[in-house]
Amino acid sequence: MTGLQLFWFIIVGVLFSGFFFLEGFDYGVGMSAITIAKDKREVEQAIGSIGPVWDLNEVWLLTAGGAMFASFPYWYASLFSGFYLILFLILVGLIFRGVTFEFRHHSHTEKGKMLWTKVLGVASFAIPFLFGLMFTSMIQGVPMDAKGNVTATFATYVNFLSVVGGVAVMLLAWLHGLNYLALKTEGALRERAAKIANILYFVLYAGEVVFAVLLAIFTDFFEKHFIGTLVLLALIVILTLVAHLSVRAGKEMSAFLASGLTFIALVALIFQGIFPRVMIATNPAHSILIKNASSTGYTLKTMTIITLVILPFVLIYMGWTYFIFRKRIKK
Repeated sequence: MTGLQLFWFIIVGVLFSGFFFLEGFDYGVGMSAITIAKDKREVEQAIGSIGPVWDLNEVWLLTAGGAMFASFPYWYASLFSGFYLILFLILVGLIFRGVTFEFRHHSHTEKGKMLWTKVLGVASFAIPFLFGLMFTSMIQGVPMDAKGNVTATFATYVNFLSVVGGVAVMLLAWLHGLNYLALKTEGALRERAAKIANILYFVLYAGEVVFAVLLAIFTDFFEKHFIGTLVLLALIVILTLVAHLSVRAGKEMSAFLASGLTFIALVALIFQGIFPRVMIATNPAHSILIKNASSTGYTLKTMTIITLVILPFVLIYMGWTYFIFRKRIKK
């Protein structure tokens, strides 16, 4: 394995981390719009808090997929073909969720707006669940031949660990969104978001314990990377506790950052667990390794130069956007 191969493996992980940190609260706000918002004004208040940034945040997913395709085409081909059905459902959810913002705006009746609000909420619940389902299916090992062709069954996708993982990611996104609403809104919605988050964190604690136990049973993470897995699991619990205590103390920014960092720790857990593989096969001899899945050294070098030149401008633009829309949303 070369340094550039390792670098791009880390970059793909960073891009997915950025996606879950930023788009995670978008999904959580969408969930909250159909669960805790009491009237149409609160719905507008919630959706308005992510209106200027949701599509900006979603770019991280496109970039992560593009980076995987360019740097690890073998990984991309195996993952996207093997998990085609789940990724197709995610794509459908992303499409429906994306158009709801425009369709709600152009609806001339309250029934129309209510319909598209419900579509937004359902898609916001479904997408993080499906992402969690996919990643926790992948880390268990999938039936795959020596050429990387995945021959998955229903049980490969839907099993105890993958369902728990899907629910955990969905719940974490909801909490991240509630913390964002508490940070970005005023009035009753802000107070209700903090109150609901305080309750849901107790559910998340239980989910994290179950997830850790299932991770030890159904994956080789502890066998391959015992210390790293233990440290990252502990970090996830600590960050969850920090977020919860921050919610109770009314420290909204701390709660939001801690819930976002929990997502990053979760992605780090997955990527360190599969290392030095990118796809884990039920037959270890068929697992795809980083060194065998990457593009040529010249391609990786060119991508690195382009990334280092463009990335600062992208980050500056994103930072400026959030700075411009930093004020709280009033009812």
